[in-house]
Amino acid sequence: MVIRLATRADLDAIAALEANQWEAELAPDQRGGMMTGQSFSRQQLDKLIQNHWLLLAEVGGEIVGYVIAGRWPFFGDWPLYRYLLKRLEAGRFEIDRFEMGKGIISVSNSCQYGPIWIAPSQRGSGLFAELVAKLKKEVAPQYSYMVTFIAEENERSFAAHTQKGGMQVLDFFEFDGRGYYLLAVDTAGAV
Repeated sequence: MVIRLATRADLDAIAALEANQWEAELAPDQRGGMMTGQSFSRQQLDKLIQNHWLLLAEVGGEIVGYVIAGRWPFFGDWPLYRYLLKRLEAGRFEIDRFEMGKGIISVSNSCQYGPIWIAPSQRGSGLFAELVAKLKKEVAPQYSYMVTFIAEENERSFAAHTQKGGMQVLDFFEFDGRGYYLLAVDTAGAV
């Protein structure tokens, strides 16, 4: 298996996966309803590849997983991210950095993490943790923390991120009638 940063040559394959798998993170009974996955356009994917972080996992040249991280300004057009940014700017969110004590998360020392997608054939293989660990190494030179949110109903994603990704719950918030967990991980820490 190879885990690497995506290039523009990967754009068609990633766009096809986004179009076909945008609800894959959800349990089957959650798909097609009020709860939706996150999806990026081809243009947005191109910006992520050129200016942010988009990691691919490949087996035999086939993409079997990917994970995204981006600087906050990239996400400014989405109302949920704008709300999240206001919370990060106004609140005091601490993360346990274990041997180094507590860390304070801010807009300037964090980036947005996710989404992450793993092919059904690779789920349970440890790829989730590998992708998160590699992404942390890529992001660490610029940001101390990666921040994400997970819908309250998305128990599979919550379990994966807290148990396999080493993410800590910072807060719970409501937006547009739905509950979300706000999570973060220290990019210097082990997964």
